[in-house]
Amino acid sequence: MIKLAILATMEAKPGKEEAVAEFLAGAKGLVEKEAFTVTWFAIRTGKSTFAIFDAFDNEAGRNGHLTGQAAAALMASAKDLFVRDPVIEKADLLAFKLPT
Repeated sequence: MIKLAILATMEAKPGKEEAVAEFLAGAKGLVEKEAFTVTWFAIRTGKSTFAIFDAFDNEAGRNGHLTGQAAAALMASAKDLFVRDPVIEKADLLAFKLPT
C-alpha cells in the first residue's frame, strides 16, 4: 500500500525555464525503470517554479529513489538550472485517489 512520498520544489534560473521543463519531462524515462516508485509527477506551478511529487510503498523504495539515477541527474544539473538546490521533503500520505 502506498504510504510515503517525496515533494521536491525548485525554481529555475532566469532564462532556464524551458530547459528545466525539458529536463523534468526527460526524467520520466529514468523513473520508469524504478519498480519501487509507484507514482511520479513532474509539475510546473508557475513560469519559473516546478515540483516533483512521487509516492512509495515503503521507506526502502523512497530511499531507492533518492539514491537513484533520476535524483542523481537532478542534483548534477542543479547548479546550472536552478536558483538554489531543490528543496526535498519527505512526507507521509494520509489519503489518495488513483485510477483503477
